[in-house]
Amino acid sequence: MNLRQFVLAGLAAVLMSPVAAQQQIPPDMAVRFGGKTAMVCGKVESAKYAQNTEGQPTFLHMGAPFPRHTFAVRIMGAHRDKWPEPPENLVGKLVCVNGEIKRAGANRAEMEVDSPDNMKLGVVK
Repeated sequence: MNLRQFVLAGLAAVLMSPVAAQQQIPPDMAVRFGGKTAMVCGKVESAKYAQNTEGQPTFLHMGAPFPRHTFAVRIMGAHRDKWPEPPENLVGKLVCVNGEIKRAGANRAEMEVDSPDNMKLGVVK
């Protein structure tokens, strides 16, 4: 079992929610599932709160740090106050996000999340 399989197996074991029954996809495979609703699970490698950009989005980069990431979670500024702490504090943590995967280029995908209810923290034991 490689590290990615181990991490995903650990996430699957600890995430006990209705969305946990969905197919779990690692960040580097998400681009293959563009247009589908799924759960993407992986480590947040970097984050950026673009407060001077239209909509003030926060980006959580997975698969690798920006700009080499393969998957990004987008949280628009209008939804930031729904999180108990700034979303960029998730850097270094394992998360699963649930929603529609959209292609963001040839080798990247992203998902817009508007509530922490669509995001679960993972703990690997």
